[in-house]
Amino acid sequence: MSEKEKMIEVSDLHFSYGKRPVLDGVSFDLYQGEYVCILGANGCGKTTLLKTMLAFLRPQKGHVRLYGQDVHRMDERSLAQKIAYIPQTHTPPFPFTVQDVVLLGRTPHLSRMCQPTSKDLDIARQAMDRLGISAYADRCYTELSGGQRQMVMIARALTQQPDLLMMDEPTASLDFGNQYLVLEQMRQLAQEGMGVLMVTHNPDHALYCADRIIAMGEGRIISMGEASGVVTEPTMERLYGMEIKVRSVPLEPPRETTVCIPVPRLSSP
Repeated sequence: MSEKEKMIEVSDLHFSYGKRPVLDGVSFDLYQGEYVCILGANGCGKTTLLKTMLAFLRPQKGHVRLYGQDVHRMDERSLAQKIAYIPQTHTPPFPFTVQDVVLLGRTPHLSRMCQPTSKDLDIARQAMDRLGISAYADRCYTELSGGQRQMVMIARALTQQPDLLMMDEPTASLDFGNQYLVLEQMRQLAQEGMGVLMVTHNPDHALYCADRIIAMGEGRIISMGEASGVVTEPTMERLYGMEIKVRSVPLEPPRETTVCIPVPRLSSP
C-alpha cells in the first residue's frame, strides 16, 4: 500500500469509560482506496474506536490524524467534507422525505443558509439510483423499514462525496441479498479510490470485501493483515469464544471463497 496516500493514522489510542478501559494502545493506518474491516465480538471496543476516530470521543492518550491533521483539532465542517459516517441506526427529528434525507449529505459543501443547487440534487439522485432506492424518493423516511432506512443512510453518505467512508455494522438490519449489495457497492467505491472502514462482527462479511482485516479483542488489536492471515481458526475462536471452522468453498473454477462455520456446542438429537 506504500504507493497510495495515507489517509488515516491511528497511533497508540487509549480510551476508558470511567475506570473501565475500552481501547488499549490501538494503532493502524488506512490508505486511499483501501477497504479495511474492523472485526470482533460485541463489546470489544470496535464502535468506541470508530467514534474516537470521528472525534465524537476524545482519547485519554494517542491521536488520530487525517491527512496528517489531528481530527480533534479540525472543525466539524472540514471533517465532514472528508469523512462520511453511517451509524447503526438513525431516526430524524422530523418526517423528511427520503430525497430530503439523502440531500442532507450535501450540507458540508454548502455555505451557511445556502439552498442546495440542481447539481446537489443530481448528486443525491445518482446516489439513490446507485443503491436502487429512487422509487422511495418521495416517501416519508420514518415510514420505511429498518433495512430501507439503512440504504437511505448509505445513499446520504455517498451524496456527501467523502474521501473516507466509515460504517458501523452497516448491514445489520438488511436482508441477505441487500447485505451483499451494500458490500459490493462499498467494494466498488474502494476500487474507485475511496477509503472504506467498516466495523463488523461478521467474519464472512470481512472475508467477502476487505483488503485488510483488523481483529479486535478486549480493546486491543490481536491480529491485522490480509484475510488469510487473520481469519484463522485459532483467532476466530479467541474472538468469539467458540469452536469455528474456516473452510474454502469452490466456486466456478478457478475461483473460490472462504467462509467461517460455527460448530454447535451441543449435538442435535
